[in-house]
Amino acid sequence: MAQKTVKKSAPVIPSAANPMRSVFIEKVIVSAGAIAENLVKSKKLLELVTGKKAQIITTSKRIPDFNVRPGLEVGTRVTVRGKDALDLLRRLLGAIENKMSRKQVADNHVSFGIEEYIEIPGIEYQRDIGIRGFNTTIVFVRSGLRVKRKKIKTGSVPHKQYVKKEEIIKFMEDNFKTSFK
Repeated sequence: MAQKTVKKSAPVIPSAANPMRSVFIEKVIVSAGAIAENLVKSKKLLELVTGKKAQIITTSKRIPDFNVRPGLEVGTRVTVRGKDALDLLRRLLGAIENKMSRKQVADNHVSFGIEEYIEIPGIEYQRDIGIRGFNTTIVFVRSGLRVKRKKIKTGSVPHKQYVKKEEIIKFMEDNFKTSFK
């Protein structure tokens, strides 16, 4: 009788051990909307909080009902990446006492607002800025998203490559001790 050879398959790697499934923070975006003299104050505020240079946001659309025209300066923002982003995020989460709502979480990102910047630990009131707040967005990605974003030979990534709401909640609970209600 001839012996039957059994074909062995490649070992199965659990999803937790797969490096392409790991989730990490790509960037933290801090933004504030304002016009005229309030825009200057908002820009100073974001530069105070982040330690980076703030960018002015201009509109490209015309909305006559709100007196918005192309080229109008309507806000400011700062994008922070890497280790600086993690340090900034820890400080900003301290301002909201590490508590967020599940409604603030969406696929690929989390957003929350800080009503008064003086709530952030280590930052004191500045008379020239006054009392104002700003918005924070944390963007999450998986490895391999560059395939979708690159300029030459752009490819598509499957929907499973996006970071789901439940994964973001687990990441924030594990790494930043954030509680969600």
